[in-house]
Amino acid sequence: MPDAPSGANADQIAYWNAAAGETWAALQERLDRQLEPLGRAAMDALDPAADERIIDIGCGAGQTSLALAGEVGPDGTVLGVDISAPLLEVARRRAAEAGLANVQFVEADAQTRAFAPGAADGVFSRFGVMFFADPPAAFSNIRKALRPGGRLAFVCWRPLALNEWMLIPMRAALQHIPAPPPPADPNAPGPFAFADPDRVRGILGEAGFSDIAIEAHDTRIGGNDLDQTVAMSLRVGPLGALLRENPDMRDTVVGSIREALEPHAGPSGVFLPGAVWIVTARA
Repeated sequence: MPDAPSGANADQIAYWNAAAGETWAALQERLDRQLEPLGRAAMDALDPAADERIIDIGCGAGQTSLALAGEVGPDGTVLGVDISAPLLEVARRRAAEAGLANVQFVEADAQTRAFAPGAADGVFSRFGVMFFADPPAAFSNIRKALRPGGRLAFVCWRPLALNEWMLIPMRAALQHIPAPPPPADPNAPGPFAFADPDRVRGILGEAGFSDIAIEAHDTRIGGNDLDQTVAMSLRVGPLGALLRENPDMRDTVVGSIREALEPHAGPSGVFLPGAVWIVTARA
């Protein structure tokens, strides 16, 4: 049996190498379909150019890294960084299938990874930077990887109350399951840790970034059919976490979730509002 992970982000490393990582790896096509437009908005903000060197933080199953590799071209490079071995296995397979030689993946914690100093032109992340135990230390380390004037762009969630794609299934389930207690620390590592833009601005400023801009971005996300959307709602996000604590209630809540999502289904799938921040800065 392998040793338990240690270090600043040991809990997150354990989490993303167990059930969470395996779940996201199994659902990567559906999740990518849903999240791709939000990642694209942050990628447009980064504006990668040919021949550039880009780091993709929290690259997961690699969709964003492969897209970045296409943007920088064969003379550019992309380094995908993630703590999840199951997701990186998918990423490496996808890169090999695409025949991309300018993208590499490394299993590492971006908070402590010894990046080559000043070697990157840009750093990107699609929902991969909200899980650090010490965000200022993590972004300080990431900033050191950028050349002077190098660019940072990432997308992160605004509050749950604004993200109906997560909120609607949760409300349906709460007809049957008691609501979980509010988090003891709303800034603890997790999907909504960067919901407060003032906190994000402070973290990046403390880490040495300048020209910080935080823009609200709203769009409808989804694209999976009703059955796929219901199944995914049961396994990821806040509802997935609640059902892992109450596995005996899964069959009970399915009908209510399906009923809540059905009005949002159309010929192209289920689409619901998503609300994020597009964050940019310079080293």
